[in-house]
Amino acid sequence: MPTAISGTNGVLQSYDFQVLTTGFSYTFAAGTTTLIANPAGTLATGTITMPASPADGMVITIESTQQITALTVQGNTGQSLVGGTMTMRVNQPVSFIYRLTNTTWYPFAGAANSQIVSGTAQNSTSGTSIDFTSIPSWVRRITVMFNGVSTNGTSNPQVQIGSGSVTSSGYFCTGITITNAGAVAGNSYTSGFVLQANTGSTGATTVIYGQLILNLLSSNTWTGSGQFAHTGTTTSASTMGASPALSGALDRVRITTVNGTDTFDAGTINILYE
Repeated sequence: MPTAISGTNGVLQSYDFQVLTTGFSYTFAAGTTTLIANPAGTLATGTITMPASPADGMVITIESTQQITALTVQGNTGQSLVGGTMTMRVNQPVSFIYRLTNTTWYPFAGAANSQIVSGTAQNSTSGTSIDFTSIPSWVRRITVMFNGVSTNGTSNPQVQIGSGSVTSSGYFCTGITITNAGAVAGNSYTSGFVLQANTGSTGATTVIYGQLILNLLSSNTWTGSGQFAHTGTTTSASTMGASPALSGALDRVRITTVNGTDTFDAGTINILYE
């Protein structure tokens, strides 16, 4: 509706109310400055496009009653927008203001509208690898969590990342392990972020608890560090290192073993991303 002035209530905001579904595409109509999205539940994706002929200083506000995990906000033809893809929080509006001189939209309220998103926990009780895919391109940090994870063999578990496919070489990683007896071991690896140094005690009875945190450095290169507790003769381990530059934005994480053939037989693995 167009903006109206009421003698009793003052300026009435021009808004649109939409029941959106995942994958939606919405363009602001002329004269509309606020979108209230009312999905039935959490939406995975959606795209919102700014109005075609905005005035200098125009403010657009977006609000959703449900989370939109990967919302793309973009300018209309000939316009730029600072930002792009975000996670919309429930009932946490975001606003953009338009500068006509350089035809650009700037976020100025709710610009940091993101939150930690949880993947779906997977039982690591079978198979040679556990994959998390379809990770959004805007992600800058990933936490890989291990709860009681073990395999049927002696090869060290590791985390690999990728864009379009899993990258299995070119990493620089060092693992350090401290045993109950006080022995310290360290080894370097190039196949992934390995969760511990090979102390000779890694086996089917070793159970892993802890987390690996991955951060985007630049140019699709990721750094990682983690801390883990192991049952059996190994008490604690740490890993640190960096990945090679991926071919594009990270979209997948794989948990496997160095030899790629040992089978997972216990535990749960999940990721958080932000």
